[in-house]
Amino acid sequence: RSSPDVFESRMEKRSEVKKQPVGYSKQGEFIKCMEEKARPIFFVVIAYIKYGVGTKTSKGGFTKDKTLDSILNVEMVKEKSAEEIKQIWNQYFSAKDTVYAVIPAEKFDLIQKRAQKCPSFLYALPRKEGYEFFVGQWSGTELHFTSLINIQTQGETAPSQLVLYHYPELQKEKEIVLMTAEMDSKFLVVHEAQCLANQVQLFYATDRSETYELVETFNHRSNEFKYMSVIAELEQSGLGRELRPAQVPDKS
Repeated sequence: RSSPDVFESRMEKRSEVKKQPVGYSKQGEFIKCMEEKARPIFFVVIAYIKYGVGTKTSKGGFTKDKTLDSILNVEMVKEKSAEEIKQIWNQYFSAKDTVYAVIPAEKFDLIQKRAQKCPSFLYALPRKEGYEFFVGQWSGTELHFTSLINIQTQGETAPSQLVLYHYPELQKEKEIVLMTAEMDSKFLVVHEAQCLANQVQLFYATDRSETYELVETFNHRSNEFKYMSVIAELEQSGLGRELRPAQVPDKS
């Protein structure tokens, strides 16, 4: 009674809400809009992937045909246990500015089987504002990464900006697979490369069918692929949180 205009305004808004379908949200509309805008870009990406985009190494310090023998005396370490080899590998690379890991043989088997069926995927790297997307392309036991913007500007000549090297020489005998990496430091630093490497296990070694289904969709049903789903999985996993700067509280 005291504010009839306000009352009428609220009733009009209430009526509008009732007219909206169940499940409607402005955020949902925004995501749908972004998906539609991004769709042509991802069709271009899929087309270039067929030509092996990103598997060409740049001149920025990458080693061609990098072998395990060039890093480790394989014959000598065969006398060691898997745990001892793991300690040697980790100790050697801990002093170097790179990404490395020792992967259980069973987990690597799963990754390789899935990589043969789905050799490429789109990864999201958290940035200060939003995300930067990278395409990962398997070539044997090597996984090459190049940024989406790199593909857009250079097409099928886009070089790798990060390469993960997996060495299965000790897989049968010691049940471990050794991994290390090389990166173009002009584009990535170690903790960013580590985030991308962690996502490989998140999407290719997962027990969660919904997560791996994103990889299958990207490779075999690209018209259904939604890049926001990758971000959702990444956020849910907690990977990459350390890449975001800490929020400074407002003291005003």
